[in-house]
Amino acid sequence: MYVVVVEFTTHPEHSAAFVARVCQQARDSLRLEADCHIFDVCVSPEPDNLVLLYEVYTDKNAFDVHLQSAHFDDFNQAVQNWVSDKKVSTFNRI
Repeated sequence: MYVVVVEFTTHPEHSAAFVARVCQQARDSLRLEADCHIFDVCVSPEPDNLVLLYEVYTDKNAFDVHLQSAHFDDFNQAVQNWVSDKKVSTFNRI
């Protein structure tokens, strides 16, 4: 399995909108992508503008398909001005 961890820092005034939109992205990914097995959204209690995604895909190719999807492109465009920092880490689950 291929694990992706994404850490977002949002502009505080956009935190609520970002969380709502990323939760929709999680639902879309799980519904539309057979090789997306887990898509968890976590929010830091303090400050609440730190958001962590934990995603599990069958393999790297499945994640690449995710990045090319229309729903990912829509999400990325919608939130690009709401995010001040983004860090992506990948792992192989053993």
